[in-house]
Amino acid sequence: MILFPAIDLKEGHCVRLVQGDMDSATIFNDDPADQAETFQHQGFRWLHIVDLDGAFAGRTVNGAAVDGILARVTIPVQLGGGIRDMRTVEGWLAKGVARVIIGTAAVKDPDFVREAARLYPGRIAVGIDAKDGLVAVNGWAETSTLTSEELGRRFEDAGVAAIIYTDISRDGVLKGLNIPMTLALAEAVRIPVIASGGLASLADVERLTRPDCAALGGAITGRALYDGRIDPAEALALIADSATRRSEADRVAALG
Repeated sequence: MILFPAIDLKEGHCVRLVQGDMDSATIFNDDPADQAETFQHQGFRWLHIVDLDGAFAGRTVNGAAVDGILARVTIPVQLGGGIRDMRTVEGWLAKGVARVIIGTAAVKDPDFVREAARLYPGRIAVGIDAKDGLVAVNGWAETSTLTSEELGRRFEDAGVAAIIYTDISRDGVLKGLNIPMTLALAEAVRIPVIASGGLASLADVERLTRPDCAALGGAITGRALYDGRIDPAEALALIADSATRRSEADRVAALG
């Protein structure tokens, strides 16, 4: 399992929101590239970046901040927010983004997602952000009529690398991940699911290492990391220990 530290960009700053409300933004770092470098030094293996302004505008807004991050880190980056056409996908992949996340366009233009996944296998993820069980779009400002499972199944055979599932009601409020809904989605599709929204403590990280969460591809942590509620070294050690135990159990089982 991969633990992704989140960098949410608003007006060039590294911020965290509460339930997607842009007026609730708390600035944690004026230099997103510095924050990204800190996460890399702490031992994280991936970065999760969202252009919040871009998600509302439907186009890249914080491009300069993302460019700055890409110039400072060597670990892979997944990027979402305002990615709604092939030109934008190709542009970010060419700049060094390892994986782009398509959210709103996954609802409104699923053929675009399928084509992007065909052209760039392993480098396209789908963002599914749910509000009261239904998928939200346009920076979470609008709610569709699709459930998370319905949207996920659209891309079952498309070659999508991952689904990032966010429970909007829990995002930024430190209530813990919505494990039941996340696992329900993971059971409904064969695509790896990454949990997001509400991860609040080391106990939440430990919960993700239990056997029933083995199908998950990872989880995203934001405010709890910035607030110091989660110690990076302890969280990463917990995940590494769990992976070692699982590997040993698999080895013993294979020996019969």
